[in-house]
Amino acid sequence: MVPSKREQFGSSLTFIMAMAGSAIGLGNIWRFPYMVGEHGGGAFIIAYIVCSAFIALPCFLCEAVIGKRARSGVYGSFEKLAPGSKWKWAGGISILACFVIMSYYSVVGGWSLDFLVRSLSGGLAPGRPDEAVGIFSKMASSPLESITGFLLFLMATALIVLGGIKKGIEKFTKITIPILFVLMIALVVYSLSLPGSGGGVKYIIEPDFSKLDASGWACALGQAFFSMSLGVGAVLIYSSFMKKDERILRAGVWTSVSDTFFAIISALAIMPAVFASGLEPGVGPALVYETLPYIFASMGVETPVLSAVVTTAFFLAILMAALTSSISMLDVCVEHAVEQYKCKRWMAMLLFVVPGIALGVPCALSFGSLKGATLFGLTIFDICDFLCSNILMTLGALVFALFVGWRMKKADVQEELNGPLFKVFYFMIRWVVPPAILIIFISNLL
Repeated sequence: MVPSKREQFGSSLTFIMAMAGSAIGLGNIWRFPYMVGEHGGGAFIIAYIVCSAFIALPCFLCEAVIGKRARSGVYGSFEKLAPGSKWKWAGGISILACFVIMSYYSVVGGWSLDFLVRSLSGGLAPGRPDEAVGIFSKMASSPLESITGFLLFLMATALIVLGGIKKGIEKFTKITIPILFVLMIALVVYSLSLPGSGGGVKYIIEPDFSKLDASGWACALGQAFFSMSLGVGAVLIYSSFMKKDERILRAGVWTSVSDTFFAIISALAIMPAVFASGLEPGVGPALVYETLPYIFASMGVETPVLSAVVTTAFFLAILMAALTSSISMLDVCVEHAVEQYKCKRWMAMLLFVVPGIALGVPCALSFGSLKGATLFGLTIFDICDFLCSNILMTLGALVFALFVGWRMKKADVQEELNGPLFKVFYFMIRWVVPPAILIIFISNLL
């Protein structure tokens, strides 16, 4: 069943780092801190950990079981494990989701690249905080700057994926993931040293269970779900390159722990600095690309060198986080084309990158010349984000869960997840996870 020429990750550690890289992205950096503050601080963190352990982790294991068992792409995995059935068409949901995410996510990645270049060249107005606030809006609304950043980021993603598992993805994540964690921990230390940072720490960790209502639990479940890149086939693809004796459960637990740890240290790196500057925490791009440049520029009034170092380190970390996620999205598409169309890897790349450019350019212009092009009040960028985050990813995860829980033979699933917790997992994946996914799906549409 295992193709003789199929690549494999060199070790358990590199597989876990690749999976952690796929999970860790911009959502950890700006969305998680905001959710924590809105839904009870430490109470939300507890809810998030519970949801990660009992819902997100089983979903992760479902994808991993399919990938490791079939040793194939998303579409081909369903063909191998359920030959002659219509399950294979469900794999198209994941491929479509990855393609759209790759396209619009590269726009955000381009912003990160732009801000990194600005921080290196002194273009983030050190010592002039009022000027720093308007940098993002000017950059995002400029067709030349936004499209250039988008194209450069997408090309960097393509070059990494073109190298394959060992020469591309594995080599990249072995270097970037440790650096990413070190950078964020260093930023935490600096952020906590600022006068007035205690308010930010209190904002993050002080439990307020009165705010953790049903909506808060739904948000915790959704954050855990989307944070681990579930439902798009990235876990399935990476698991198809696992060594035959690799333990799926261990890899899943470490990925979940790494993702949760990174989300928490991201919050500790950002919010204390926000409160130390006397600002209100923002949400989304406004927090990362407007509020924080203001903070860094304010630091530059008295310590311009330190301001430049911290600013560069922060946007370098953001760029790394964005790249590790984008390469997993593109790799799902490329593996599908290589397998189904029997084409060279570079040709498979072009089959998705070229149309990805065609979709990504209008997304990049959604903050400028195409800002007025809306549907139901949503720009082209917003439509892509809503389609993937609220519909395609959720449906994709539901398909994986139903397939493992109800279509695959129990003996086959147990062979991949053999251990004392198998009965618990199998019960969760059949009777708990599908209803939970439906709850996410419905709550995101309301």
